[in-house]
Amino acid sequence: MARDNINDILVFFAVARERSFTRAAAKLGMTQSALSHIIRSLEARLGVRLLTRTTRSVSPTEAGERLLQNVAPRLEEIEAEIAAVSDLGDKPAGTVRITAIDHVVDTILWPRIAPLLPQYPDLHVEISSEYRLVDIAAERYDIGVRHGDQVDKDMIAVRLTEDTLMMMVAAPAYFERRPLPASLQDLMKHNCINLRLPSSGGLYAWELKHEGQDLEARVRGQAVFSSLYPIRDAALAGVGIAFLPESLVGDDVRAGRLVGAMEDWCPRFPGLHAFYPSRRHSSRALMLVIDAIRHKA
Repeated sequence: MARDNINDILVFFAVARERSFTRAAAKLGMTQSALSHIIRSLEARLGVRLLTRTTRSVSPTEAGERLLQNVAPRLEEIEAEIAAVSDLGDKPAGTVRITAIDHVVDTILWPRIAPLLPQYPDLHVEISSEYRLVDIAAERYDIGVRHGDQVDKDMIAVRLTEDTLMMMVAAPAYFERRPLPASLQDLMKHNCINLRLPSSGGLYAWELKHEGQDLEARVRGQAVFSSLYPIRDAALAGVGIAFLPESLVGDDVRAGRLVGAMEDWCPRFPGLHAFYPSRRHSSRALMLVIDAIRHKA
């Protein structure tokens, strides 16, 4: 019974953290019906309701929140100790879970991690591409990626890139129809391609810098996307002006497929950093991945 309780409580943690049976089922590789059956059985054994369910949401009850806050950290400590014991073996083993945006995954993380996997067959890597600011501790990721100034002070940060130059770009065909902007007032008259932020649901305000002053430009345009690649594609298609990192559009500018604008308004953001919790024990698998992805001058 006790062993069943532990397995079922782990399932409960997944549902409570995701606030969704659908997302938890996908993460655990189970059906929603199996998940619901486990939760109902656990609630019956404990004699208390753990989740409040509505047609739109799932949230922990007071009893469920107590389990989540008090029991989850202890089970994580046990898992960390088991990982530490596993690390005493000859080969690094285990799964390292990483969250980052798609552009970072494609251009930085995967090219640096891929050569590692054939060397260490017991090492597994799970990478999730998403644009929201993920709480990696709460969602049980091992590594997150953010710009240096966005990393919480209680995390260990490892630099992945030099500082990131941002660029305003559009296709030559677009600027054949419209004059190059030279000021913020000019920019507001242009068709700008926006990014929808998944965390807030709002549009990203372009973070500009001019003559030492930080500015936010809330631009408008016909096209809005939730990731960077389609914004670049729309810019290449002549839809309007995009605000993107040089690492994504620099080659297009050098090849003449895109034209830069308002260079003296485009800032450099602090370089991208991988970050992970400051724990008493970090597995050899985690350290192996961190060493592979860190920036090497």
